[in-house]
Amino acid sequence: MNQIEALRRINSLGTPGFETRDIAALLGVSPANASLLLRRLAGGGFLHRVARGRWTTVAEGTRELLVEQLAAPYPAYISLQSALFRHGLIEQVPAVLYAITLGRARRWDTPLGTVSFHRVPPGLFGGYETTAEGLKLATPEKALFDHIYLSPTRSRLFTSLPEIALPKTFRWSEVRRWTAKIVGQNRRTFVAEKLSRYH
Repeated sequence: MNQIEALRRINSLGTPGFETRDIAALLGVSPANASLLLRRLAGGGFLHRVARGRWTTVAEGTRELLVEQLAAPYPAYISLQSALFRHGLIEQVPAVLYAITLGRARRWDTPLGTVSFHRVPPGLFGGYETTAEGLKLATPEKALFDHIYLSPTRSRLFTSLPEIALPKTFRWSEVRRWTAKIVGQNRRTFVAEKLSRYH
């Protein structure tokens, strides 16, 4: 099978991300042959290798579309400073794309940029909307909550925020609803006290 036909069939999947084994099944070839074909397509600029065995048709500058692919099989959504910036609450552009997942916390350095995943318990996963581009993006309220909730973690990545401007439409009741879901009393008190500084 030639590269043009392979690329046409890959694009017909209608998904920006896939694994080598998916393409092997799609094209009816061995994983080794699929890997070779994908490397050639990447060399021609038609694809990007984002991690071992993981590929994308996503163009440069649109790394947000990689979040769910990199987090798989766990769900994930864009949050923290990345969501706060997209909502216009902070002006500083984050160099890293931050996301929340139910999988393990980890950092992916890809050709399209760095994606940093941070874990929350299942009871605190949610509070996002799906954008027109298909991105799962935390609401402003959940993005701020996620930031405060993760601020005491060992990484110290979220100990402070750049200057933040909360709009009049900011729903404090939504933040309080998420805070009430925190299981541990100490963490719940910590989050409530820290959030009160922004109110």
